[in-house]
Amino acid sequence: MSQDLSDVRFLTVAEVADMMRVSKMTVYRMVHSGEMPAIRFGRSFRVPESAVEAVLSSRVADVG
Repeated sequence: MSQDLSDVRFLTVAEVADMMRVSKMTVYRMVHSGEMPAIRFGRSFRVPESAVEAVLSSRVADVG
């Protein structure tokens, strides 16, 4: 990882769900399947903001 961790912004599952406009359970499924990287702190997960942006940009479909 070439990026300094002090520059990384970590989001909670609830924050990620709000950003993506999905349920928290959907975010948990993505984390557990490996589709979205996350770090576990105790019993909770934190997702790097860059990972959310990467998932959102890869999901954009050209409809029409």
